[in-house]
Amino acid sequence: MARRLYDPADARRLLNPGPVSIVTANWRSQTNAAPVAWTVPLSMDPPMVGCVLHPGRFTADMIRFSEEFALNIPGPELLRETAFFGSRSGLDENKLESSKVDTFGALRIEAPLIDGCLAWIECGLRDVIPAGDHTLFVGEVTSVQALEEAYAERWLLEQHNFSPLTFLGGSWYAVIGDPREAVYDVDAQGGLMGESAEQREAREETEAEEEELRLREGDEGYEELASEG
Repeated sequence: MARRLYDPADARRLLNPGPVSIVTANWRSQTNAAPVAWTVPLSMDPPMVGCVLHPGRFTADMIRFSEEFALNIPGPELLRETAFFGSRSGLDENKLESSKVDTFGALRIEAPLIDGCLAWIECGLRDVIPAGDHTLFVGEVTSVQALEEAYAERWLLEQHNFSPLTFLGGSWYAVIGDPREAVYDVDAQGGLMGESAEQREAREETEAEEEELRLREGDEGYEELASEG
């Protein structure tokens, strides 16, 4: 396998996929929504997350002034709306109204939450940190909600429509899927033991069966059969 050098800016693409978030904010009766691929957990106690935006974006100003924001995590059913939000400016129009998405009230903040998403994270603004040509907005989490079909202390990824989107670049997105539990053994010295012949044979057989089923049924048919059990 050959290695190839890329521009340092490609680091941002390689560190995705992670769930895309649609950031919503409210300031003086104005609302806005913008998709953001660069989000990161920062602390567990207190719970804090980071959201990276260009300082020239309208959403960045709204977060600064309102001192709060929400991260709405969409699934594939909101693919078009997510791309739409990223192609327009909130300075020119109310993107939430133009997209015709439904919203509902947050529990702890004024920013609207987008109906049809898989999960919602409400944040109060804790800090604003310049980072090169972008700005890191540090939010202290005040409320978290998620659909039971999508999340149960981890992303379930059992059904296509209840799995989060990830941003690949340009107009390309993907759906996060194919969860696997890591199972391994260690030797007497605590070192990682290699996969046994029996384990490898069982894994390869399972993977072959899954691939054959996916080719026969198509992605949607495969996901439907997998969700049924």
